[in-house]
Amino acid sequence: MPSARSSTSFSAGSARRQSSSDAGARRDTLVLGAGALGLAWSLTTTAAYLPPILGRYTDSTTLVGLVLAAEGIFALTLPLVIGPWSDTFHTPLGRRRPFMAAAIGPMAFALALLAFMPNLWTTALMLCALFFAYYVYEPPYRGLYPDVLPEQVFGRAQGVQHVFRGVAIGGALIGGGYLFHLWRPAPFLAASAVVAVACLVPILFVTEDGGQGRVFEGVRTYVAHSWRVLRSDRDVATFLVANTAWEGTFAGARTFVVLYVTVGLGEPLSTSTYILAAVAGGYIVAALVAGRIGDRVGLARVIIVASVVYGTGLVAGGLGREWHAWYLVLIFLVAIAGGTVMTLAWGLLFKLMPSDERGAISGLATTTKGVGLVIGPLVAGGVIDLLSSRLEATDGYQALWPVLGVPILLAIPLVARLIRAEAEADRAATLPSSPGLPPPAA
Repeated sequence: MPSARSSTSFSAGSARRQSSSDAGARRDTLVLGAGALGLAWSLTTTAAYLPPILGRYTDSTTLVGLVLAAEGIFALTLPLVIGPWSDTFHTPLGRRRPFMAAAIGPMAFALALLAFMPNLWTTALMLCALFFAYYVYEPPYRGLYPDVLPEQVFGRAQGVQHVFRGVAIGGALIGGGYLFHLWRPAPFLAASAVVAVACLVPILFVTEDGGQGRVFEGVRTYVAHSWRVLRSDRDVATFLVANTAWEGTFAGARTFVVLYVTVGLGEPLSTSTYILAAVAGGYIVAALVAGRIGDRVGLARVIIVASVVYGTGLVAGGLGREWHAWYLVLIFLVAIAGGTVMTLAWGLLFKLMPSDERGAISGLATTTKGVGLVIGPLVAGGVIDLLSSRLEATDGYQALWPVLGVPILLAIPLVARLIRAEAEADRAATLPSSPGLPPPAA
């Protein structure tokens, strides 16, 4: 199959990446990272503190779970339209930033009002408004990275982004918990303010080349284009399968980790706090070091090594039937490996993207997150229920970790296939270009 990367079409984004200075690239990685701070803070706040509020309106944990699972619907559908639309939306403000600017107000507004809704259904409606705005913002935001950054810093840029995400998760959980005890709406009001400021930073301080002629070709056209890209680019399709495995594992772990500790192991909630702190610490360590290592030796290679530790560690977690404090050391090490995979994943995808389809491919990758949000918790929960009578010591919960570890291990051969594609992309990025000459014909 001919590679679109071998004859990358000229775009404003590619021209800008060729001319970016080192100082400008460092500045842009920090500016872009601020957007991740706002996005992660919003979802962490809703995941942690909305269930107690919903519990005032219903005793059904299933119904509460369904309300929060609505995120998957928006993640599965909106990016397929917003992503490719942002590739063709040429305005004086640029291609990506108009969508991001349109989403900030609704995100902040929905977050601020979530805790004030009078019943379950209005709360669910406001949450859906938040998810809608979130997935209008995220695909163009992801597409900005390869538009404005040089290829040799993709790994470091994702490391910076994940440091911001780690700060957001810690701030939303720790600071939000304190605020929640003072006044239940307080964490949501704080999240609204953080989103309004942090998500505005990339819009104000990133420079996109503009243009004229707003284009909207129709929902059907954009969805068809997204699937056409998926079918035609084998490397991107391979990555997306692996990304589905990574996102499904992450979603399953996020959903059941506290229940595993409190129900499966019979430990107090404080134990889960220590475990989450170890995971957050490992995540931040990975964000600080993985990008630089990946940019030097290859993102795919580092992901493979980290996946071996990550997947094996998760599978081994199924052997535990009771809690021991020294598990925290192992959890920290496995969290570094898992954080490395999640940190470098998008950097690898950026290298595989043809320059004129960055929005469409960012949308497809965000859609795989939606697949993971749906499949991961469903499969993990089903296996726990199925084995609860056989694994009585933990009520079936020890099966959680092998179920989540197997997809990580199965994704390793897929990433191995991308080593050559990454190397080709690196070589293409270092080829000298002649100013004033048109790009090579496809």
